[in-house]
Amino acid sequence: MARTGFCDSNKALLDLHKKADEKRAPFRNMANACGPIDRWQSVVADESRLAPVKMETDRRCGPIDRWERRFSTQTSEGIIMGFHEDSKMHSDDGCVEGHVLLHPFGLPGLHSLQALVPSLLRHEVETALEKLDLVWDRTYAWDMFLDMMRTQTHNFFPNADQPRNFTDATRAVLVDWLIQVHEMMHFQEETLYLAIHLLNRSLRQIKVTTANLQLLGMVCIFLAAKMEESLLPEVSGLCYLMDHTYTKHQLLRMERKVLCGLKFDLSYCPPLYFLILLGSIARCSAKVVWLARYLLELSLLEGQCVAFLPVQLAGAALCLSRQVIQEPPTPEGEAAWCLACSVHVGSETTLMRIMQILASAATQAHAEENCATFIKFSSPETMHVSRHPGLKNTAGLLGIYT
Repeated sequence: MARTGFCDSNKALLDLHKKADEKRAPFRNMANACGPIDRWQSVVADESRLAPVKMETDRRCGPIDRWERRFSTQTSEGIIMGFHEDSKMHSDDGCVEGHVLLHPFGLPGLHSLQALVPSLLRHEVETALEKLDLVWDRTYAWDMFLDMMRTQTHNFFPNADQPRNFTDATRAVLVDWLIQVHEMMHFQEETLYLAIHLLNRSLRQIKVTTANLQLLGMVCIFLAAKMEESLLPEVSGLCYLMDHTYTKHQLLRMERKVLCGLKFDLSYCPPLYFLILLGSIARCSAKVVWLARYLLELSLLEGQCVAFLPVQLAGAALCLSRQVIQEPPTPEGEAAWCLACSVHVGSETTLMRIMQILASAATQAHAEENCATFIKFSSPETMHVSRHPGLKNTAGLLGIYT
């Protein structure tokens, strides 16, 4: 029904009215028609590991050993990181926070983010954002990080309940198709995450029939491209990808409906930004980051992940990736990981719940009909992370967190 260039044009990539056993895997041809067993053949890839970097001692705010502990004891269920506009804290030793993130429910002995993470984290965040080219001027790096932590709570979904007549299986089919369209268009990764976020919001704020779900998905990725891309496809080209099931007039009318329903608010801080930032702070190797990115993209297919904050999804994906890769620990690496853990927001129970969802999705991704993400991350450019043997053992992955 819809063409993406990945499959035979005569085969329907998205048919929401089909039964589950009648759907075909859209990327079967790209995988050389290999079955689930063949896909798990071991692949030898060169692992470009980042050389461990010795972390400097912050003379103003204390040595590195203050981070050689976990912060889970300082969190409790339901705690999120809010933002207090009026809070400005200064100290005589040079640790200055222009804006302070506060726990809204209050914690004994923890009145602000400054009490939890002094200037060492600020230095690492600024260095990471500058190294990743996510900021032009380092002077504003910390303010950007605080804004990321604050704005992620905007448009927060209180639960993962789907609209009526819209199941998790239907949503997974639609998201998998959008991943294929995104891959064919060679869009930026941020475009995909923004498109899925707009889709989740649109399904809850405007009325859409089942027959128009594919049109809604295409409109969301079109709006995301307008926000993130420099080159946009023609509207007629988007209609061609949907096999001309919808006209240009219908697409533009749906675009107006979505924009009005969302009140023209298309801003979003994707979990990918937090993942890259945390991976840089934690001195993670390239393969760990790639595997975490794979797990994070799998979360887009899981309707249960809608109710979690982006930083929570990123932290859980990176933590599970480190557990799967099992790289030899180093003192510098462990200290850096403890520092990155201080950024995580939420309880340990929430983190474990997300890791269980991601582990379950990863162990079934190779056998699922919606396997676009699995094949996408099985290429040499992604270091074949989706084929990692550690993801095959369902009992081993899930048993760690039960």
